[in-house]
Amino acid sequence: MKRAAIYTRISTGEQNSDLQTRELPEFCERRGWQLADTYSDVMTGAKDKRPALDRLMADARRGRFQVVAVWRFDRFARSTSHLLRALEEFAALGIDFVSVTEAIDTSTPAGRMVFTVLGAVAELERSIIRERVVAGQRAAKKRGVRFGRPTVAVDAAHVRKLRDGGLSWRAIAAETGVAKDTLRRSVAAPEIGAL
Repeated sequence: MKRAAIYTRISTGEQNSDLQTRELPEFCERRGWQLADTYSDVMTGAKDKRPALDRLMADARRGRFQVVAVWRFDRFARSTSHLLRALEEFAALGIDFVSVTEAIDTSTPAGRMVFTVLGAVAELERSIIRERVVAGQRAAKKRGVRFGRPTVAVDAAHVRKLRDGGLSWRAIAAETGVAKDTLRRSVAAPEIGAL
């Protein structure tokens, strides 16, 4: 008999939570699953921190159940990418995911196909975002915007002299106003005038 976890999220303004809290245990019973635990958050979907969802994910890693049942995807995940990351983790842990109203069950071929389509959509979304970032950087460079850390002029001879005088890298950094790693690199590569 599979052990199932139920996750519910009820928005703070929602009046009736019966659809999730009553129907999900009944669904699990009909499927012949033993209810391991119910994880419930009462908050809007936009919140990043969901204590019950975090606890569910931790218990999933501990192997406390083999199935996660939710009312709908949007009750569980904040975004498509969040849903996909969770589904990938569940798949790696051998946990099935069931969305009752959307009739998605990753233990079935049709459910795995939906998971694959979601993965493709998320990959497309990542590619589009990357293309936009690269195009934005290219446009900014054409306008003269410089990326990366500003160039720091370091007098390597002075740094070596202070170092030979017994000062620590921290003391030299405090005296010169230049980071320790930058000072070390200037001594290691004195031919580079600025780092």
